[in-house]
Amino acid sequence: MGSLVLLVMDMQNSYLVQDVRDAYGWPPLWRLEEVVAECHSLIGAARAREVQVIYSRQVPARVQTPRSARHRASRADRVPVLSRADKQWRAQIMDAVAPAPGDLVLEKTRHSFFAYTELEPVLRDLGAERLIVCGVQTNVCVEATVRAALERNFEVAVASNAVTTDGPALHAGSLNSMRVIYVEVAPWSELMAPGAQWERAYSTPHYGRDTQYWIDPLYGSD
Repeated sequence: MGSLVLLVMDMQNSYLVQDVRDAYGWPPLWRLEEVVAECHSLIGAARAREVQVIYSRQVPARVQTPRSARHRASRADRVPVLSRADKQWRAQIMDAVAPAPGDLVLEKTRHSFFAYTELEPVLRDLGAERLIVCGVQTNVCVEATVRAALERNFEVAVASNAVTTDGPALHAGSLNSMRVIYVEVAPWSELMAPGAQWERAYSTPHYGRDTQYWIDPLYGSD
């Protein structure tokens, strides 16, 4: 499994507190406690097999996108004022999944881990061919990173029980979107199993697709 690398996305303390998320109109992450535990187990299994673990750590961009800046401005009067120490704590990786010696931590400012970071040259230096992605959020940074990895010809899998987002509907929809583009989606223990072939996308009919949509009352029959 020398060509395998584990990417741990944005598992930072900011998700453990809800005050800022509430101010922006974002709900608590779905199943966060369970996902943190699964990430902990996955990271431990990766280290035991000498799989390189690389963490992303989201940091503020010096220049915000126009829509991001507009959203922040619209909520400015609701966002709590944070001390420098509090900001630093929120930016740190959670203790439960903290980096260990030999792990790498790279900062990013965009949804994709590949955007404006050293991730791709690091992966090329490691000889990486396969990537397992875990962390948060399924439909945002995880999916953006997965799509960027596919564009760079990596084989990609998502640990379905070690990712989460703002509710089960967004989570499930994002996993299906990734299935459709030939991403292997499965519990991490199956992805990490010796000799795992990652062939669901090629062997499962209608992988990620709703084959009953045309008879669903929600959409009508025409």
